[in-house]
Amino acid sequence: MKKANTIHSLDEIPKFDSEAEEAAFWDTHEFSDELWDSLPSAEDALPPPRPRTKPVAVRFDEQTLSRLKVLAEARHKGYQTLLKEFVMERLYEEEKREGLIGQ
Repeated sequence: MKKANTIHSLDEIPKFDSEAEEAAFWDTHEFSDELWDSLPSAEDALPPPRPRTKPVAVRFDEQTLSRLKVLAEARHKGYQTLLKEFVMERLYEEEKREGLIGQ
């Protein structure tokens, strides 16, 4: 179904005061084929994917896990993310100490 108004330039899109106003606008408007063709592809707009990670099981006593969770919450991140950061930082320091990477 063809909509009544065709947008030929991104400059033709107004600023909306609400989501409802925007929805009403797009109910009666559409991009021209030329405008669609001029837009970057989604692949160009998306950041590169994160490297794949592999889950591993690491066991901690309740007190250690609780301390980790408290610290992670204070830093506004997940405890698994914080744990991974700790491992990466320590691994880097150990590799430097062993001369495996440049100082």
